[in-house]
Amino acid sequence: MSELAWVRFDSAEEVAQAACQCILKIAHEAITLHGQFRLVLAGGTTPERTYRLLASAQADWSHWHLYFGDERCLPPTDSARNSRVAEQAWTGQVDIPPSQIHPIPAELGPEQGAANYGQLISNVLPFDLVLLGMGEDGHTASLFPGHRHPPGSVAVAVHNAPKPPPERVSLSATTLGNCRHLLYLITGASKRQAVTAWQKGESLPISQIQPMGSAEVLTDAAAWDHNLGLGGS
Repeated sequence: MSELAWVRFDSAEEVAQAACQCILKIAHEAITLHGQFRLVLAGGTTPERTYRLLASAQADWSHWHLYFGDERCLPPTDSARNSRVAEQAWTGQVDIPPSQIHPIPAELGPEQGAANYGQLISNVLPFDLVLLGMGEDGHTASLFPGHRHPPGSVAVAVHNAPKPPPERVSLSATTLGNCRHLLYLITGASKRQAVTAWQKGESLPISQIQPMGSAEVLTDAAAWDHNLGLGGS
């Protein structure tokens, strides 16, 4: 497992700006290396800030291929879906070919959505970059504390999520870690307790991700326990 590099910024906006620049840099490297950039998007307010910055960036969008770490089982046009948030903030404003944006078909229900997406994802691994956020309880994507999923699954059906809606589809921890780069974006005082627990080595869903490549955690000051020093974990 890669050692995590922790980087603290003063504000959530600085985290978003750093994430935007990191994404653009890795995209350029990936396109130069093998002609395309495979990126997994995260939900939540922190990644959304980054997406809004990307909307005004210059990039070789024709070689970007977008996937999603998780999705709510809602209609495709529902404003609460991660794919819809990304479209409104970013992807609907740049020239990424629609055929290269791959939303999770969560409207089919958890089992069918996971089965269909798992087949698609199996053919594109490893990802070049995976973006992940974190909830107050240490969950990431739609992998929640106390939930168990079949080992070896590419995508998993999620029932009884502690946050609405209860039914979701998520990439598995193993799949999320199957990437050349992983970037965690974590901001806000509500995340501080989970960040501290993660730093101390407690078992959380987010700590179960084992990236095969580089891994960096970008946090703001509000999410950081100031009794902890910066360093890897």
